[in-house]
Amino acid sequence: MEDMFLIYINYIGIDYKGKFIYEFLFSDTIKDIDGQDWDAFPASGRPSPPHNNFIKKVGRLESDIKFELIQDSSLLSVWDSVDGVIALGYENIDNYESYPTTRLHFHFGIKLNVVEASLYVRDTTLEYK
Repeated sequence: MEDMFLIYINYIGIDYKGKFIYEFLFSDTIKDIDGQDWDAFPASGRPSPPHNNFIKKVGRLESDIKFELIQDSSLLSVWDSVDGVIALGYENIDNYESYPTTRLHFHFGIKLNVVEASLYVRDTTLEYK
């Protein structure tokens, strides 16, 4: 199987148990990835996931962990994440009583196995469709 690369984290919502639900979108390439309003500056919730032809694998995450996502940024655009300025998503620690030993963060273009290993450390996994 070819390497898969993280290209977007899509927030789905909160389920009846209060779990946050996300889709981690992967592609077999990071070249020319694009989506509607990725150049919106600031992103402010306007950008959408990349075009369907780029998405090759989707992992669903249900977790107590809340993530801040680049598409919701009031300062940056999704392209800032593609350029490596900021992560696609990072753990929101606002309501934590203490700083976590490892803070989750996921950058554009990291390999699927790196995403899985990071989540595994926090006793959570992706479920694939």
